[in-house]
Amino acid sequence: MDNHKSYLKTLESNAIKSLETLQTLEEIENWRIEYLGRKGKLSQFFQSFKDIKNKNKNELGTIANDLKISLEQYYKKKINSIKSSKLKINEIFDYSLPGKPNISGSIHPTIQMMNEICNAFSSLGFNIYEGPEIESEEYAFDKLNIPSNHPARDIWDTIWVENTQELESLLLRPHTSPMQIRIMEKYPPPIRVVVPGKCYRYEATDNTHEWHFHQIEGLVVDTNINFANMKSTLFEFARLIFGEQTKARFRCDFFPFVEPGAEMSVNIKDDEWLELMGAGMVHPKVLQNVNLDPEIYSGFAFGLGIERAAMIRFGINNIRDFYSNDFQFLRQFN
Repeated sequence: MDNHKSYLKTLESNAIKSLETLQTLEEIENWRIEYLGRKGKLSQFFQSFKDIKNKNKNELGTIANDLKISLEQYYKKKINSIKSSKLKINEIFDYSLPGKPNISGSIHPTIQMMNEICNAFSSLGFNIYEGPEIESEEYAFDKLNIPSNHPARDIWDTIWVENTQELESLLLRPHTSPMQIRIMEKYPPPIRVVVPGKCYRYEATDNTHEWHFHQIEGLVVDTNINFANMKSTLFEFARLIFGEQTKARFRCDFFPFVEPGAEMSVNIKDDEWLELMGAGMVHPKVLQNVNLDPEIYSGFAFGLGIERAAMIRFGINNIRDFYSNDFQFLRQFN
């Protein structure tokens, strides 16, 4: 009995002394296997219980278990000590190294432009709405006077979504114009709204065209709204965004949901003009599709490409720069 107690004390003393000298995690793991492993010295001691008298087994078992717990605690402390010392070594700061710049995030130039445009129209009395990016064929085309056989569908009838349960004829919206219908169905005139959002079209990309882009749709509906109201509103908007000296011009253009239609361009420098938006008077059929009498109500609508406006504002030559994830390009807008 006494010999076994003496053996356990010697085992504890040797284990602690050897553990204190170890410096690496690999050495500590070998120590654990030697003393606490399945074939370690403590396990061998427990296996020798068959040679010990029954009356002594309980007492020696308690002593051996306490020793095992004590050694496990020493082992954990040593592991934590080694890891902590390694961490401190890695945290040593070399004052000779150049400093790291403190880079802060910023709002993407497209979103900056969108916010400015919304604020400009808000100052002109417009409310701001958002709409779904996945639209039905009915709202994206039919109610906007673009039936399935209309040639205008060639540029918009593009990225379709597979049927989802009972929903059919869904597509990624090619323009934010469907919100014209949704708003007129929900709210009676007078209506003055703008709708910002992302649009998608399957088309070749170049310096001024992308397959995905942001657009702001505008709609005004009331009694006695005419083309002069549209021109004065959009001209005032251009001055708010691009400056008091901005010049704007309107040329005839075609859009199925307006009649007459126009293209608005702004003068960016000298004799250089850039198309900014399409606009026109709301087509009588569109008003009829939402149960508004075109003999009583009239209005105008417009669609503005946000990236196109940002290109004019910031002097950007390629619309693809907005989505190239080029840090050097984006950092200009901090």
